[in-house]
Amino acid sequence: MENCLFCKIIGGVIPSTKVYEDETVYAFRDINPQAPTHVLVVPKAHIADCNGINTENAAVVAHIFEVIPAIAKAEGLEGGYRVVSNCGADAGQTVQHLHFHILGGKQLSLEMA
Repeated sequence: MENCLFCKIIGGVIPSTKVYEDETVYAFRDINPQAPTHVLVVPKAHIADCNGINTENAAVVAHIFEVIPAIAKAEGLEGGYRVVSNCGADAGQTVQHLHFHILGGKQLSLEMA
């Protein structure tokens, strides 16, 4: 998607601090971190949100959940971490590209967990 912020980051048009990359996944630091460690994990293929997951792209999402623990370990999140995905405006999704937040590095609030 030509106007998608995350597609531009994946494509290198907009700079980011890369944490992880493979053929299907790109992970980078959030520019407005909500925890000491705040990494966004996105599929390279554009999927708008959780509602866009289907049988054709579900393997990419499964792969993301294989990669998340490796990223968390590399980030030193031995005490635990939270994985969040917002779906739609009412949930707070501001970029219409499926993404998962890895949050950790401190005791996280149980509010909205």
